[in-house]
Amino acid sequence: MVQIDHVHFYVDQAQIWRDWFVHRLGFQCQSSRRTPDSEQEVLDNGQLRLHLSAPRRPNSPIAQFLQKHPPGVADIALRVQNLAEICAHPRVTVLTPPHPSSAGELTAQIAAWGSLRHTLIQGGEREARRFPRKGPVGGIDHSVLNVPYGDLQAAVEWYCDILGFTPQQQFTIATARSSLHSQVLVHPDSGVQLPINEPTSPNSQIQEFLDHNRGAGIQHIALSTPDILYWVPQLRQLGLSFLKVPGTYYDGLRRKPGFCLKEPEWRRLVEAEILVDWNDATYPALLLQTFTKPIFKEPTFFFELIERRSVNVQGELMTAQGFGEGNFQALFEAVEQQQLQRRKPQP
Repeated sequence: MVQIDHVHFYVDQAQIWRDWFVHRLGFQCQSSRRTPDSEQEVLDNGQLRLHLSAPRRPNSPIAQFLQKHPPGVADIALRVQNLAEICAHPRVTVLTPPHPSSAGELTAQIAAWGSLRHTLIQGGEREARRFPRKGPVGGIDHSVLNVPYGDLQAAVEWYCDILGFTPQQQFTIATARSSLHSQVLVHPDSGVQLPINEPTSPNSQIQEFLDHNRGAGIQHIALSTPDILYWVPQLRQLGLSFLKVPGTYYDGLRRKPGFCLKEPEWRRLVEAEILVDWNDATYPALLLQTFTKPIFKEPTFFFELIERRSVNVQGELMTAQGFGEGNFQALFEAVEQQQLQRRKPQP
């Protein structure tokens, strides 16, 4: 069993980013702490816990990370049932050996792909969330790891061999300028989803991420949202910036077989610039999604907001699955437009 316990961001200023997550995405501050090396903020939204750490000393581990990489996800902490077995695996680099924590758990930290790490937690009782309230986002639907060209298969094998993931869908997305290949991994016991991307052309937006991140890393995290058509306009008013969706996307969507959106909802969807997808296996359940612009100064990490709708089909509840395969092309083109804007010479 593998479950996500929390996500740890390394940032330049912990309090500023604490306020960003509170005011933009509805998180609440759970605790603040200062050590000689770092400032730490712990946030919670009732379903997901985030740790934010900023350096206080130029030679601290966080400062060393930020000297090599821009702010972003440094650690995805996982709850596991076989911590000692994972740490003893010959392909695992143990950064912090297994040791008991103050919460009565066994914990360790291992190196993952690139500079990404996984804190492993076993035992103890998972602390109850303090803020079980409704807000714009909930838990993690999936996290996406970008790796250099040629590393995809090795990264897939590492996560399958070490942590027990299994390969699912594969995608190849291309435009006239660039392309990528993606392999989706799913943990068979918990359902944790980890797509891994590699660039397949020099101009790929995945390669741009790798260049600016200076290596492999988490490109984005998809957060579930209970009502995307309501919350995205609200989040825009709060200052959260989303990718523009090409107008041709909606022209093509109307012509897609099985199009079932009624006119009032269709107008809201177009106005909010939400992508929508469905497949035969779960039709008419809908998958709705959109993507923020990169949240840090460099074009690296961003969030996805995703709503998976369920419908009752002959007494069986069917929920939209997949990752919006029909939307990948539109997303790729939208990100590519942002990429081209960044490359335009400034007057």
